[in-house]
Amino acid sequence: MAYVAVTGGQEAIAASIALLREYRCHGDNPLDPVAMVNRMGLLIDKIMGEAGLYCPDHAALALLQSEGSVEEAVFLLRAYRSSLTRAYYSIPLDGAQMRLLRRISAAYKDVPGGQMLGATYDYTHRLLDFSLLSEHEDTKIDTASSEDEECNPFHALRVSDLLRAENIIVQSPTHAKSSETVPEDITQNPLRFPTPRSARLQVMARAESGFLGGLAYANLRGFGQAHPTVGELRTGWLEVNIDHPLLDGQTLHVGEIQVTEVESFFSLEEESQLEELRDDPLKRMERGQGDKADTSTNALQIGVGYGLTFGRSDQKAISMSIMDFSLEKKSEGILSDDEFVLLHGDCLEMSGFISHLKLPHYVTFQSKLDRVRSTRKDTEACHA
Repeated sequence: MAYVAVTGGQEAIAASIALLREYRCHGDNPLDPVAMVNRMGLLIDKIMGEAGLYCPDHAALALLQSEGSVEEAVFLLRAYRSSLTRAYYSIPLDGAQMRLLRRISAAYKDVPGGQMLGATYDYTHRLLDFSLLSEHEDTKIDTASSEDEECNPFHALRVSDLLRAENIIVQSPTHAKSSETVPEDITQNPLRFPTPRSARLQVMARAESGFLGGLAYANLRGFGQAHPTVGELRTGWLEVNIDHPLLDGQTLHVGEIQVTEVESFFSLEEESQLEELRDDPLKRMERGQGDKADTSTNALQIGVGYGLTFGRSDQKAISMSIMDFSLEKKSEGILSDDEFVLLHGDCLEMSGFISHLKLPHYVTFQSKLDRVRSTRKDTEACHA
């Protein structure tokens, strides 16, 4: 696509940037990025997730610089990320080792280890709290107790481990752990189709949250074939370690990140078919005989969709788990199409392509006008 070169616009551009700075600095009370991290944690988590860079301070700075535009903040943070040198790859993190702050299951009421509601808006009244406008020191919550809870190392096994012990959960080849399998790195290599599961999960982890939620909602409403039970949703801290650069066989702790992890469970057999098999012993025997024995076993197992995002992000992690299963199942429909789901959900690509429409398209539009005028002229001449 070609554009007409615009000359003589430097003064206008400089004035536009100066005006933008004035808009950003409007008011007598400048915003503090540190306060933004503490007061707008969910927004900071969203920006970090879509940018693919875990750094709350830089995410707050990007949000401040962009006047609160999430798309622009993600653009700034991802551009900054691309300038950083990657010195090491971390050792794979295990969600089972998470220091839990929140853990719920919609599949088991009395899940071993207990359920922890943690900090959530799920049970709050959706009413404006005007007392926040006049919040004083004496009304602020003492966070000492919550900080003590965060320091308390509470761990619990995954709910899915209970089902794996019964061989009820399907272990797909791409989900199985293998020391010989090196996951794709989409920040270093271009996306190729068909995509491996590791690449799909990375793309969805950085996808625009609303877009991913819309696809998951479409799946639930019947445009796909995925309707899950949230087996487990957990939020907490994971330690990040790397191989020691000098001492072989030893690891080095470099920090920790807060993440939300979700495993959703899906039935691989239609409910009507399960009822039919349960009520008809002969059909159960037929399904378990011959070359179709393995197939029948899988058909009577539970599929798992996986989602993991930075920070506290229940909705996105659940949506990601739904779309992970949908793409892994490879059923018919656009919601199981890798290219459609993965290429259209990237916040940076999406906003960039839409924003390019504001650039000069004088020649292309004049060409459209010429074709319309010429066609109208020919049509009028035929009717004359």
